[in-house]
Amino acid sequence: MKIVIIGGTGLIGSKTADRLRKQGHEVIAAAPNTGVNTITGEGLAEALAGASVVMDLANSPSFEDKAVLEFFETSGRNLAAAEKTAGVKHHIALSIIGVDRLPESGYMRAKVAQEKIIRDSGIPYTIVHSTQFMEFLSGIAQSGTVGDTVRLSPAYVQPIASDDVADNMTVVANSAAINGIVEISGPERVRLNELVARYLKAMGDSRKVVADPEARYFGARLEDGSLVSDGNPRLGRITFEQWFATSARK
Repeated sequence: MKIVIIGGTGLIGSKTADRLRKQGHEVIAAAPNTGVNTITGEGLAEALAGASVVMDLANSPSFEDKAVLEFFETSGRNLAAAEKTAGVKHHIALSIIGVDRLPESGYMRAKVAQEKIIRDSGIPYTIVHSTQFMEFLSGIAQSGTVGDTVRLSPAYVQPIASDDVADNMTVVANSAAINGIVEISGPERVRLNELVARYLKAMGDSRKVVADPEARYFGARLEDGSLVSDGNPRLGRITFEQWFATSARK
């Protein structure tokens, strides 16, 4: 079948596209740099013509509160309208475990708004809620860095490798819409500050990580259960050590 991946040239999009092509699907990697823009609408109708599945893996170029909300709302509405015209049978979106538990975060509020547009569109859908990607550990460390100290919340995380995310997105693309949420998570639950400390030590980075319950994550204060799921999520297979050995320095 024809599958359009919005954000198809990004980290998860490119890996998912490769997997689906190997299965024999016609895959369009849609992104501004391939002539498809969900904000302006450029190339959108042409890309979606004849598509059975649309997978939205795009991310906002800005994380500023107003800009990120405008991105996800505009993109979501434009996609829904184009999908109705094209007769798309399944809309799939990648979102975040805990997205509805962190209203202090402008980014999380924007993702909640995106999910509402999807639910209200009338198009059959599946929303995949994922834990944080291991590939984001460097950025998380940087966000908490002042001088040689990294202040991070000791809340629990259960990070997942991008290859495991792509495997799960591929399964969902080959499945019927559930008009609900699928949760995916990494195999190991660990405190955020401890995980980043392990990452920095393995990288030979001398910064000191300090546990600070008041440290913000995308603008929100975390509780122990904010970013993890106890709802039997689908677990990835790749541990932090396995990911680090094969992917961390790429």
